[in-house]
Amino acid sequence: MNAKPLSYMGSLESRLKDEAARLGFADCRITHADAIPDAAARLRLWLDAGSHGEMGWMEERASERGTPKTLWSDVRSIVMLGMNYAPATDPMALQSRPDLGRISVYAQGQDYHDIVKRALKALGRWLGEETGEPLKVFVDTAPVMEKPLAAAAGLGWQGKHTNLVSRTAGSWLFLGAIYTAFDLQPDPADKDRCGSCDACQRACPTDAFPAPYRLDARRCISYLTIEHKGPIPEELRPGIGNHVYGCDDCLAVCPWNKFAQAANAHRAFLPRAELAAPRIADLLALDDAGFRAVFAGSPIKRIGRNRMVRNAAIAAGNSGDSAFVPALQKLALDDDPVAAEAARWALSRLTTRA
Repeated sequence: MNAKPLSYMGSLESRLKDEAARLGFADCRITHADAIPDAAARLRLWLDAGSHGEMGWMEERASERGTPKTLWSDVRSIVMLGMNYAPATDPMALQSRPDLGRISVYAQGQDYHDIVKRALKALGRWLGEETGEPLKVFVDTAPVMEKPLAAAAGLGWQGKHTNLVSRTAGSWLFLGAIYTAFDLQPDPADKDRCGSCDACQRACPTDAFPAPYRLDARRCISYLTIEHKGPIPEELRPGIGNHVYGCDDCLAVCPWNKFAQAANAHRAFLPRAELAAPRIADLLALDDAGFRAVFAGSPIKRIGRNRMVRNAAIAAGNSGDSAFVPALQKLALDDDPVAAEAARWALSRLTTRA
């Protein structure tokens, strides 16, 4: 009898993980479809408290989000995958550079949706050929509770900042999911290893954590600079500092990041020079065409020019640098009322300080 080819040796689960690694994933773990029985109730409490702010899509499909089988009744196993985007430099390094804008690490390279989904589809094709069963792949845009599922699968645990923490990649994993109708052997869940550490809670400039493991998105800089469309509440603007897109402060201070290996990060997520440390003055001057040219191929493009210049105006107002006054005076006359209001606020801050 002929021996099986090497590709068919070992369990399906081990070969799946080998294939995931070949496709660029840093980790691959498996859980069953009923692994997060408490997620729906926790999500409901969070939504009822209004902590999701303007993210109406969280509310609209809450039932599908909280229970995987509500999204797809045939799912039996869920393959959770993580792709490493660990930065080579300290995300907090620009905190003392008010002339430069801070962009969240995840958005400094290529759009992760495209990179992760391409690899997920390739892995899904492989798994479908192996099992003959239908499956679905998801990256961030579907009603999937990626972080609880990743914790249940053993990729890490949800830290006190509510994000996933990995023992090998720290806080720097993009998550993807494959729902399959095939019954795979699940991996053990990881345990919470935060202990008494509260570094992430203390690092938040806008006090977005009313308690450990609870996030009020309405106070979160990532939400305010990305998801929030209108004027940012004035009492929160000073805490935004020079953040112009997202915030990594609570992630960057996590002690588990010392185990993250930047050298193992996917090359597609290496920062583009113009996004690693953009000049606030350049961002204030953006028009629509300029915005599209700078942020093509980046997840930043979805917020549009108006929100970016709004964020840049707030950063300029926090800078204490009167050199921004001419640009802000021009922006105060902008056609977009939200951007113009932010510029007027910034001018008031700078002239008051002067």
